[in-house]
Order: sequence, then C-alpha cells, then structure tokens
Amino acid sequence: MNLTYLFNAILLSSLLLTLSGCGTLNAVNNLNDGAGETFMQIWDKWVDSKGDIADATMWEVKVDEGITLEEVIDAINSTAIQNNIKNVGELPLSDELKARGIQSGVIYVMSFCNPETARKMIDFSPAMSGFLPCRVTIIEKEDGLYIYSMNMDMAIKMGKKMPDDLLKDTMQVRDTIWTMLQNGKSGAF
Repeated sequence: MNLTYLFNAILLSSLLLTLSGCGTLNAVNNLNDGAGETFMQIWDKWVDSKGDIADATMWEVKVDEGITLEEVIDAINSTAIQNNIKNVGELPLSDELKARGIQSGVIYVMSFCNPETARKMIDFSPAMSGFLPCRVTIIEKEDGLYIYSMNMDMAIKMGKKMPDDLLKDTMQVRDTIWTMLQNGKSGAF
C-alpha cells in the first residue's frame, strides 16, 4: 500500500471522527459512490502541485505531436455534436491578447452545455450554476498544446446524492467532456 495513501486515509479518518459532532458524518453519508476515492485523487494531486487547487481539480491532457489547434477544436466540436452537447461559445483569448499588443501562446476557451441537464442540475442545487457552462480550454506550453477541463468527478461524486435520472444525465455530460479531451488530443472524430 502506498504510504502517502495510507497517511491520507488516516488523516481523513481522524478528521471525520473529530468533526462528527458537526454534522460531517451526515454529509459524508449523503455523498455519491466513489466520493472517497475521488477525494483522495484530488488530495494527492493538490499535494503534488504544492497546494495549487486549480491544478488539483482539473483534468489535463497533452495533445499528440503534429495535431494542430484547428484539429483539436474540430475533434472537440464533433464530439459535442455527436453527444447532444451544445457549443455555447468560443473565446480565442490569445488572438484578443495579440490584438492588444500582448504576445501569447495559444489560449482558446470553449464552452458547452446540455440545456436540459443544466436545468435539472440547477433545480437540484442552484449553486451548481457556478460550474455552468462546462469549459474546455486549449493552452500552449513550451512543449506543446494541452487541453484542460474541470474534473467533473469532483462535482458528481463528492456532491450530495442525486436522483437517479439526474445522475444518469450528468454522467452522460461528464463522459462527453472526457471524450472531448481524448478525441481532442489525437484530433479524432
């Protein structure tokens, strides 16, 4: 067993026992399946990143060599269309920066939404509206293009239990976003 995992499990268990009088156990009992595993993955990523919460809560995929920005965008949009997810906006941020005289590598922000699922999610938890629409960002680093999106497992598994129909719809959106990253990295349709 990984020593870090064991330490984190002991720390989490101690914390839960300490906070049980504060309603923590009630909250934990209301989580979706897989919450603990997802928490530990995010925790480990947070520790590895030296406390960068944004890094810990994002999916990151490196784009394969030779795949162009246009191919990544086309693959992501194609995946969205095939899965009934609407592209609700694109922001070529690096183009805007260049227009303002600021040199920048690629920063391209894409926003996606399934309106029916979004409505159900907001009815379930109005605070979830802060995560809407789902964003996929393509950025350029020194070694190539990368695609980022929020780790949706965090919002789904670590959140309170959803009704079965909402969980099914939300998982379909989650799986589509994950597929967008995978197809985008290789330029696949």
